[in-house]
Amino acid sequence: MRLFRKAQQSEAWLAMVLHRDGVAAASVRRPAVGKPAVTVAGFFPGAPGLDVLEKAGKELHSASYRCTTVLGGGDYQFMSVEAPNVPRAERKTAMRWRLKDVLDFPVDDATYDVLDIPLDPNAAVRPQQSVFAIAARNSVIQARQKLFTGAKIRLRTIDIPEMAQRNVSAMLEPEGRGIAMLAFGEDGGLLTVSWRGELYLSRRIDVTLAQLLDADAERRNQSFDKITLELQRSLDNVERQFSFISVAKLVLAPSGADGLQDYLGSNLYTRVETLDLGQVLDLAGVPELADPARQQRFFVAIGAALRDEEGAA
Repeated sequence: MRLFRKAQQSEAWLAMVLHRDGVAAASVRRPAVGKPAVTVAGFFPGAPGLDVLEKAGKELHSASYRCTTVLGGGDYQFMSVEAPNVPRAERKTAMRWRLKDVLDFPVDDATYDVLDIPLDPNAAVRPQQSVFAIAARNSVIQARQKLFTGAKIRLRTIDIPEMAQRNVSAMLEPEGRGIAMLAFGEDGGLLTVSWRGELYLSRRIDVTLAQLLDADAERRNQSFDKITLELQRSLDNVERQFSFISVAKLVLAPSGADGLQDYLGSNLYTRVETLDLGQVLDLAGVPELADPARQQRFFVAIGAALRDEEGAA
């Protein structure tokens, strides 16, 4: 099984994402003309164990799809590191020695992959190449494989939220400009910046969806303040480190949280918008996704199901 890698497209992907209260599954069909269409958006409640996953697989006829799942935020490490000075074909093997010094567990216990961070195409002097290194404990990967095998679902890939989110943000990029996207879930917030369909930045923000939806206005505003500060720092870092990228706007993934867009819009120099998935996807087959809260529930699964030959990790 390939981890975090590009895959040849011969049939639709079915992404099955484990949440604390169930399994969210989504599939997207890419027509020759028009918007990609969401054809599956099903949630199977319960502890995300063997029984719930097996039920989801049977009801959705998972054998008819290429199946993928997504690791949770605490299941892996995602870091930007200097690329080893070796030919590209040897980069992943050479990265093993660099990871020995940055992982918080032994590299012998790691499953890892490497993702290029493209350089400025117009730079007069080629700077040092950096890459994203993604590493998970073997035990985490093996447990996920065992769970899906037990549920009689054949996994083709294991993905990460950064790449699922990048798949959505790439559809929103104006010509020649980048997009910052911010999404919230039970693991907290995830900020990504993409340009030309490539991921350039990822930052975790320690604010959960539940905190955004807190009925207490004071606590909610404290969360808004924390988000604003992290965004200011991160977007300033993008401007310094990737000066060749002009970030057009910050797009908030669907969350159902009131007031966040207005709050950020009044405290950031970047334009802020809230995404309705209907802007970029055909939702006619799943009309319940008109609800922003439902869009939030399936956001990662839909992003993971948008894998394609050219743009997916």
